[in-house]
Amino acid sequence: MKTKLFCAQILFGFLLICFSACKKDFFTPSYSEGPVIEEAIWNTDRRVREYLNNGYNYMLARYNVDGSGALMASGSDEAVNSNLNSNINIFNNGNWSSSRTFDEQYTNLYNGLWVVNTFLERSPTAVIFPASDLRGLRGEAFFLRGLFHYELFKRYGGVVLATRSFSPTENLNIPRNTPDEVVQQIVKDCDSAINQIPAASTKDWDAANYGRATKAAGMALKAKTLLVYASPLYNTGNNLERWQNAAKAAKDLIDLNKHSLLSNALFQGLWDYTATATTYNNEVIFATPASNTNAIESNNAPISFTGGLGRTNPTQNLVDAFEMTNGKPITDPTSGYDPQNPYTGRDPRLNQFIVYNGATFKTGSLSRAVETYEGGRDNVPSNINNTKSGYYLRKFLSGNSTYNITGTTSVRRPWVLFRYAEVLLMFAEASNEFSGPNADVYNAINAVRNRAGMPSLSGLTQSQMRERIKNERRVEFCFEEQRFFDVRRWKEGEKYFNGEVKGMKISKTGNALTYTPFVIENRVFTSKNYWYPFQQSELNKASNLVQNPGY
Repeated sequence: MKTKLFCAQILFGFLLICFSACKKDFFTPSYSEGPVIEEAIWNTDRRVREYLNNGYNYMLARYNVDGSGALMASGSDEAVNSNLNSNINIFNNGNWSSSRTFDEQYTNLYNGLWVVNTFLERSPTAVIFPASDLRGLRGEAFFLRGLFHYELFKRYGGVVLATRSFSPTENLNIPRNTPDEVVQQIVKDCDSAINQIPAASTKDWDAANYGRATKAAGMALKAKTLLVYASPLYNTGNNLERWQNAAKAAKDLIDLNKHSLLSNALFQGLWDYTATATTYNNEVIFATPASNTNAIESNNAPISFTGGLGRTNPTQNLVDAFEMTNGKPITDPTSGYDPQNPYTGRDPRLNQFIVYNGATFKTGSLSRAVETYEGGRDNVPSNINNTKSGYYLRKFLSGNSTYNITGTTSVRRPWVLFRYAEVLLMFAEASNEFSGPNADVYNAINAVRNRAGMPSLSGLTQSQMRERIKNERRVEFCFEEQRFFDVRRWKEGEKYFNGEVKGMKISKTGNALTYTPFVIENRVFTSKNYWYPFQQSELNKASNLVQNPGY
């Protein structure tokens, strides 16, 4: 812990020497040439701002979590990864332990906390012009501190709260704070951010500062933290006041009236900041910096498209969660579902998010139907990247023929941390738990459904609404790293993550297709997997940290 958790001296030394080159986008470093002594940072307005900008670099972009294009979806029942050697499988095969970890963000997040805490400590006496900007800059730092603690909280539960810049010369054998204390601190920092950041939403900044934290971002983080805290994993006694607090936090953001849902026509481009219509759009509340890349396309496109690696293969488990267009689940005998014509009459989001057999991929001259039936050009078992499930990923990927899977043309794409559809469903979930399915609950969930072209819900009991909200989250936010943590906070890991994940085998005889679900693999989830294990190397350095149960 002393050398890894709070490596302040090493980190600060790095920051002192890395100030170089210049651009107007605040996410692009505009540091001064050559080495800079510590005091020079706080005596120059530009360097003070650049120091805070560096704090944003510790946010987590999640399009590639294993170095080979994996999404966290493949660590849940949403997907399998075509790379059987990917470390994402540590989440699925029962080998997850303190000596075999994955998604290890512990050091990164505490380094980020050290940066923003140093800024909060030094900024009151730093040179900032105009001086009136200090309040807003500190608000951004409070938001980032809350965000980094939240990322630790959702992985580990209780963690060591870092509300000051620890020195490596201190005794850092510090016990964990309780989940209650962590949540209280995150909420406190969110309130500080909400009260101090001048911009209510992204477009309230000038264009050069688009992407900075906003009041809405602080409100979204607060609502999400309180929702997790109200959920069964932490709310074993079902304290209704926690649900009420989460509902109020989400409602405050709705009432801010600064964000809205994109139209269905624009929705597929929500993650594409290359397109003018969706750059810093009203649905995105907060996101990481946008990267110019085509790696997401190459990592996930079907294998018959040049350069496509087909990494993320959606499961039949997920496909079955998409309702029919009449709003009925496919398990309802009156839904009209035909297992031998399985993709007809389904929720339009199925085609927006998942590439299935016969679906068209790309546009223009590159457009053609994907063939995942046995013998089809996207089902080639000898290709190590071949789909393991009979499906490929569409969400996030650009369908525009002008954007190449390989080559020089790329898409400018952020990882979206908070978007307005989630605020609506957070409000619906928390309000339903607190007071049942009232009109506000229906309005919130139906807004998301109607945007997708799905019919409104009505006449449900509280328990029925609870299940529909869970399924709506499963469908709307698939592949966005929500499911991985939602199932945990609902304490339903043994139900959904322990057992079979399925795919679809498609046989072709003449022009006739036969669809047969099959088991891809059996996965392991036990009660200890609701939280991440602390690395054994950290425990060896800090005995007071105390491992999570079961590891």
